[in-house]
Amino acid sequence: MDFNVKKLAADAGTFLSRAVQFTEEKFGQAEKTELDAHLENLLAKAECTKVWTEKIMKQTEVLLQPNPNARIEEFVYEKLERKAPSRINTEEQLAQYMNDAGNEFGPGTAYGNALIKCGETQKRIGVAHRELVQTAAINFLTPLRNFIEGDYKTMAKEKKLLQNKRLDLDAAKTRLKKARVTEARAAAEQELRITQSEFDRQAEITRLLLEGISSTHAHHLRCLNDFVEAQMTYFAQSYQYMLDLQKQLGSFPSTFVSNNNQSTLAPMQSVAVPSVSASAQAPSAKSSLVTSGFTELKASNGSRKARVLYDYDAANSSELSLLADEVITVYSMPGMDSDWLMGERGHQKGKVPITYLELLN
Repeated sequence: MDFNVKKLAADAGTFLSRAVQFTEEKFGQAEKTELDAHLENLLAKAECTKVWTEKIMKQTEVLLQPNPNARIEEFVYEKLERKAPSRINTEEQLAQYMNDAGNEFGPGTAYGNALIKCGETQKRIGVAHRELVQTAAINFLTPLRNFIEGDYKTMAKEKKLLQNKRLDLDAAKTRLKKARVTEARAAAEQELRITQSEFDRQAEITRLLLEGISSTHAHHLRCLNDFVEAQMTYFAQSYQYMLDLQKQLGSFPSTFVSNNNQSTLAPMQSVAVPSVSASAQAPSAKSSLVTSGFTELKASNGSRKARVLYDYDAANSSELSLLADEVITVYSMPGMDSDWLMGERGHQKGKVPITYLELLN
């Protein structure tokens, strides 16, 4: 019991001594032992590393999960050491809406079919993004978080101890200056030797620990390379998925097929979309739909070979479905709409839109 009381009294005395020394330093009433330049640089480098690591880590989390509520939920589950519930990401949510809409409008319609194809692509991109998040969390975010919550906390603890040892040293120096009698000076000198030794020892421990920052930077560099590689994989996959989708769609159709597959609405001005074929040109305004070649074909009542530019799903039995890059025979019939021709493929024939064709010589 007496030992505990004495220890508490000693701790209280030490705390008071440090508080007095710190306060007098702030008011310029006491001298302060300066750390050597190398140690000061190491402390500044460690603090700088901590600050920027936190910023990069937090912004990477925002990049991978833009929803702040989802990030908070994941943080809570992490602190509770429980697995967060699985949720679909934004790409997968969009894929679900597109698929549902496509099935509602009808997979046999041009728009419905395009929505389903887009939905399948968005789902694949969503899966790729999920893999990016998982890879980044393991190879990039976790090492950065381990530094903040592990190595840097140890550094901060040793830095705090060094600060206390310095305050003890400077307080001992102050007491030595104020000592008047021989006995008091002898005790103050002994205390100064002890505090100086403890300060030097703690400074060396702190220095050795802080010199590991260079190794931390090297480790974080490797983690950064892993993160960049994961992003490259994700963007390459996404690009390939979209390229495949573009090949499937070809271009937005110039006519909108009604959902009941019974009638075709009036042609609309098409939207220019880059074609996957170097020689193919996406349909443009109404004035460019009837080229000189098609005009001559209609006037001659003859037939020509034509290459199909884009896939086309027939809206009804009077039309002919088309596949991109196939070659068919086309000709005009009296009374036909100026935007349509008759197309033949073997024993199959039906109306085809001019905007999906390129006449061959």
